[in-house]
Amino acid sequence: MSVSVSGFYIALTAIMAVFFTYRVVRLRRGLKIGLGSGGSDDLRLANRVHANLIENAPIALLLLLVAELNGLAPVYLHGAGTLWLVARILHAIGLTQGRGGYHFGRFWGVLLSWLVILALAVVNLFYFILA
Repeated sequence: MSVSVSGFYIALTAIMAVFFTYRVVRLRRGLKIGLGSGGSDDLRLANRVHANLIENAPIALLLLLVAELNGLAPVYLHGAGTLWLVARILHAIGLTQGRGGYHFGRFWGVLLSWLVILALAVVNLFYFILA
């Protein structure tokens, strides 16, 4: 069975992770900070944007992959995958622009990320019950 839909969203998330990593590396080099944030709010925020993606991506993408293996229709897989990517972009923008405080993008990015994770968890539980 092909898992091309999940593969697509995993690949796009990987590209996003590399982009967020690049932001951290660029700031580290410019500020000459090897470890930690060195008191730089910009570096601290870039680190958190990257770390938050890395903390949430494995479970979301694994749930997406298992849902595809279980036979979830591509339209729903694409809906979850698209919402996931939009949520992560919103979170990154919101955390950065909000400087760590409240921001529309941060709020909705987190909420939508959790919604995708919970929805895919329920879908996979449903497939388990049907099996």
